[in-house]
Amino acid sequence: MKPTKVTNSIRALRFANGEMKQADLAKAIGVTRQTLIAIEQGKYSPSLEVAFKIARVFKVSLEDVFQYPEEEEL
Repeated sequence: MKPTKVTNSIRALRFANGEMKQADLAKAIGVTRQTLIAIEQGKYSPSLEVAFKIARVFKVSLEDVFQYPEEEEL
């Protein structure tokens, strides 16, 4: 079975919000720019605390930022 992967809309949200720079978002949520890059590229899943902080910066729901594919029928 192929592992499911959490995806995100962080890049799209940054551009929709005045082309916010990665460094600015990272500072706003209390992580390094390198950590934000890894999250944005899907190489690292953030803690729930960081995930909620990202959603709050953009004033959207958690599911507007992060997507988890529906499970397939067994």
